[in-house]
Amino acid sequence: MKRANILVVFLTLFVLNGSAQSKKTVSAEEAKMHTFISNLMAKMTVDEKIGQLNLPSSGDITTGQANSSDISKKIKAGQVGGLFNIKGVDKIKAVQKIAVENSRMKIPLLFGMDVIHGYNTVFPIPLGVSCIWDMAVVQKSARIAAIEASASGINWTFSPMVDISRDPRWGRISEGSGEDAYLGSQIAAAMVKGYQGKLQANNEILACVKHYALYGAAEAGRDYNTTDMSKVRMYNEYFPPYKAAVDAGAASIMASFNEVDGIPATGSKWLMTDVLRKQWGFKGFVVTDYTGIPEMIAHGMGDLQTVSALALNAGIDMDMVGEGFLGTLKKSLEEKKVNIAQIDRACRLVLQAKYKLGLFTDPYKFCNTERAAKEVFSPANRQVAREVATESFVLLKNNDNVLPLKKSGTIGLIGPLADNTANMYGTWSVAALFDQSVTVLQGLKNALGDKAKVLTARGANFLADSAMEHRYVNVHNPTYKRDPRTEAEMIKEALDVAKKSDVIVAAVGEGSEFTGESSSVTDIQIPETQKNLLKALAKTGKPVVLVLFTGRPLALNWELQNIPAILNVWFPGSEAGNAISDVLFGDVNPSGKLSVTFPQNVGQVPLYYAHKNTGRPLAEGKWFEKFRSNYLDVSNDPLYPFGFGLSYTSFNYSDVKLSANTLSKGKSITASVTLSNTGKYEGKEVVQLYIQDLVGSITRPVKELKGFQKINLKAGERKTVTFKITENELKFYNSDLKFIAEPGDFKVFIGTNSHDVKEASFTLK
Repeated sequence: MKRANILVVFLTLFVLNGSAQSKKTVSAEEAKMHTFISNLMAKMTVDEKIGQLNLPSSGDITTGQANSSDISKKIKAGQVGGLFNIKGVDKIKAVQKIAVENSRMKIPLLFGMDVIHGYNTVFPIPLGVSCIWDMAVVQKSARIAAIEASASGINWTFSPMVDISRDPRWGRISEGSGEDAYLGSQIAAAMVKGYQGKLQANNEILACVKHYALYGAAEAGRDYNTTDMSKVRMYNEYFPPYKAAVDAGAASIMASFNEVDGIPATGSKWLMTDVLRKQWGFKGFVVTDYTGIPEMIAHGMGDLQTVSALALNAGIDMDMVGEGFLGTLKKSLEEKKVNIAQIDRACRLVLQAKYKLGLFTDPYKFCNTERAAKEVFSPANRQVAREVATESFVLLKNNDNVLPLKKSGTIGLIGPLADNTANMYGTWSVAALFDQSVTVLQGLKNALGDKAKVLTARGANFLADSAMEHRYVNVHNPTYKRDPRTEAEMIKEALDVAKKSDVIVAAVGEGSEFTGESSSVTDIQIPETQKNLLKALAKTGKPVVLVLFTGRPLALNWELQNIPAILNVWFPGSEAGNAISDVLFGDVNPSGKLSVTFPQNVGQVPLYYAHKNTGRPLAEGKWFEKFRSNYLDVSNDPLYPFGFGLSYTSFNYSDVKLSANTLSKGKSITASVTLSNTGKYEGKEVVQLYIQDLVGSITRPVKELKGFQKINLKAGERKTVTFKITENELKFYNSDLKFIAEPGDFKVFIGTNSHDVKEASFTLK
């Protein structure tokens, strides 16, 4: 190695990793990579380096037209570092060929896509997956998504979304893992590992953790809105999943749209450099969200040149769609508003990702046509999707053991989601095969054969108002059609079916696009026209099972009081109908647990279990008490607490046993319970561990999740479930943002959800 190259390598490592990390020994493979990239960059012009920082959307280029597309001119000129929204091996290979054969530097492109919860084989929405509470299952869903996406030429997914959200009005709550930092961190790490593996095989792709940071706490639950919170809250409650993903080796990070401390995240040096790189040691590259750089103009941060320089100075490495970097960085360099070291840093990080993917060795590594035929939407993948979906369902109510249903008699299947292929998938199903999802009707027929009769009626549209429904539903999907009949006509048909049925299955709730990006709402109830249908069905006196489709927590007060059984299925994905039937008929015992609190009404929002006490707390189970922290019109209690989920069997918890009542620094104690299956069915139970710090240097939550185990027990079986507690479970960020455990008294809770727990106490010396 030439001395100049050696100097470049070590200077780069110093800048990327901070002075402490630069002292670490550089592996032979890392040295080889840095030498290769340094030699490559030495030959690149400033324009070509800036080109690597440009991520335009290609649109889905027609096969055979890649070379004549508008984007091809920029690729040939070295002005593109990657593309997204293009899929298919033939199309991607044709575009990659332009980059590696017709551009001066022959640098391969990255190909990204929003593979959020599956590719052609679609898994439940992320909020649904988060209710599984089994990290092996979560990781497996990401692994299959990576296999299918990579078989179609894609090598970079804009997932996982790890934003903590406690506001069901926010449409993108459906894309995340709920309200809790600990559970969210476990899922973030599992998803990254599932997508990336070791980043060596041609079925392992780059993960992109989003949206950094605090996007899920937008004011009023309104998308893209301002976020404002203390740093103590950031570090303790919202940052952990991002950091967990970084610790798991995430290759890329996406900046969020919202502002943080008065500066849009895309322009925040504190977020992108001080926290992400210096504190957490992130070594990958940072990409903006769609047009994130030019959107800072509307935030009031300056013109395009100013905000582009602001983003680069902050630590942004790649500009998605905005082309602010492409159009202004060279001018800013000449005017000394940015420097060449910053451009080199960003370029190096993008090239490094391509190197780690193996694209410099084989730019067509992800373009194997044989893989696509065998590995995409395969029967094996669909079977996994079916199993994952059943584990995501949360049984919210089951009075008089209405469920499981018998495979006999006549079943009335009623509702706008009963036979609706378009809305089985949920939001961000960009590669879904919309005409090949298994509807609820098809699933029931598959399960029943000739054992029972199924009668159907639509019963209602999603919304009464056609113009409003057009705004809400997936109108771009030709498989969805609105029923032109009146509400009264549709309910009459439904009641005719109900009269002939022994039991009614009502498939109602939200459509796929009721949640997701730009889908915030102020009313979180089941739409009125569908509720009118439910009320009419309830009056028949027949048992009604509500199969609830939703991408957010809903206020279900009336439903809880009047419908005997409620099964929340979120949006289950490709195998929706089969999975729903598996659970309805008891072939699978539901085991999902809520990852987010369900409020009684929207006025309680934000409502979450790990809240702080006020100086005038209301005693648990009380309402109303004057001059206490409560409402006049509704109790403080949630409709369904975090961690809640019923089973067809019943579980009993013994009292909590501690191995010791004192925990010394550097030591551990164990907390255990005996879990017994006291019902008639084999089932899975998520045993949850919570801890409360009773006295702190800053106020502490009433309880925090610190562990969980998903246990399978046969009827009559029992098992002792043990958790190890160390100082690590007691640590938090204090007012100086130091991560510490403070000596004092603690409570430990173990139970079936965040509310129904057994407790014990110990002291940290």
